[in-house]
Amino acid sequence: MIDSLQEFAGNFPDWLQWAGVLLVSAIPFVESYFGSVIGVAIGLHPVVAIVVAVIGNVISMLAFVYGAGAIRDKATKNKQVEEKPKRQRLKRMFDKFGVPGVSLLGQTLLPSQITSSAMVGFGANRNVVAFWQVISIILWGALFGVLATLGIELALR
Repeated sequence: MIDSLQEFAGNFPDWLQWAGVLLVSAIPFVESYFGSVIGVAIGLHPVVAIVVAVIGNVISMLAFVYGAGAIRDKATKNKQVEEKPKRQRLKRMFDKFGVPGVSLLGQTLLPSQITSSAMVGFGANRNVVAFWQVISIILWGALFGVLATLGIELALR
């Protein structure tokens, strides 16, 4: 899948390849971390690759957060919400680590779009979730972008 996405982004004209990286970074499970790797791998400057990957991921995540918030508001109006067994693990993590912890660590388990939607579904403040998710997206994108750059430089030696 990553090869296909890399080919997709790489097939854009050179001056527009950043847009391909932005688009693929909006896809859950690709996100800023694989988006920045794809950008570096197709030859974008690492800073450009990381920035556009972060922007693509943030746009997608914000759509999920505020969309989930609107759905939750309608679904829970005058009702009590029951938790499904599949969400209980994430809920335990949420209860233990809070919004910052789930935002920063949740990327290792699930995409930011899913974890952020779940946290909003649990009743977390949308703006707080969005804030911490943006921080997490930036950190993960930068980490993977730097690792990709170092890996490519090492491979070229």
